[in-house]
Amino acid sequence: MNTCRRPSARAGMGKNRKKRMGFTMTVKEIAGQLSLQNWTPDANLDVPVTGGYAGDMLSWVMGRAESGSVWMTIMSNQNVAAAALMADVSCVVLTENVKPDDTLLKQAQGRGLPLFSSPLSTYELSCRLGALLADK
Repeated sequence: MNTCRRPSARAGMGKNRKKRMGFTMTVKEIAGQLSLQNWTPDANLDVPVTGGYAGDMLSWVMGRAESGSVWMTIMSNQNVAAAALMADVSCVVLTENVKPDDTLLKQAQGRGLPLFSSPLSTYELSCRLGALLADK
């Protein structure tokens, strides 16, 4: 089974619809399960997570990341906050021990954007996120 695959938003209706659509975890739960470092502790973490998106080209992310996704990237400049808000992702995770630059950190804090970092590679974090969402 491929644990990197997000449950389909086109899954059928019925009593397990929420589970199939990935509405079973919040940013807070994901951050705890994946041991993410929180850079914006005042941001609302009770936001539903619907899936994940991995990418570093901002225009691509804005056009393709689904609302409610956990966005995993190595990009750490101020444009990440703007792209995240335009794409309506639930949070941003900087992978591979990337730290946010000062401007990104201020933008995320000022806009209430949950911003995290992880020592894991984007691939490994994506697989772990997929496994978490598939298990719920």
